[in-house]
Amino acid sequence: MLYTDRNLTCSDCNSQFTFTAGEQDFHAQKGFTNDPGRCPACREARKAQRGSGADRGNGGGQSNQRGGYDRSDDRPKREMFKATCSDCGGVAELPFQPSGDRPVYCRDCFSKHRA
Repeated sequence: MLYTDRNLTCSDCNSQFTFTAGEQDFHAQKGFTNDPGRCPACREARKAQRGSGADRGNGGGQSNQRGGYDRSDDRPKREMFKATCSDCGGVAELPFQPSGDRPVYCRDCFSKHRA
């Protein structure tokens, strides 16, 4: 597909910037469907504010930003609760407060019951 340069407005600083044909082709190859909302300067400033990505554990992938793992954003770390495993009696760490009406399993026993 042929692309032509387009002028867009930055959502942060309201300045005009050019979304080049090459950038559009790159976005299409990566499967991105939305146009960039920030100009290159504001994108760089935002990246610097969030951190480089190399310190996120997996090169800045999305999995570290969700699911209770170590995060570099401002959200609080997920609170974990300790309980006694119903099978082996070991310590089970859970992302919720167990109510006591269902069995609780540690990681190893949970995977045995799951299979």
